[in-house]
Amino acid sequence: MTSVTLSASPSGDGFQATVSYSSGLSMASAETWPSEAEALAAAARKMLAMPERLQRLDATKPAA
Repeated sequence: MTSVTLSASPSGDGFQATVSYSSGLSMASAETWPSEAEALAAAARKMLAMPERLQRLDATKPAA
């Protein structure tokens, strides 16, 4: 099963966003946001801004 996880972790005086793929790849933001909700929204925007990563998830699945 393939999964993508969005998370927010405390960092300094805010939260840092992370996008993690089931392949083991994860990308954390350099920026921090004042709330967890803003950090998660930023992670979602980042994931959607890189459709090639999502297309690779489909390409790595075995044919049915």
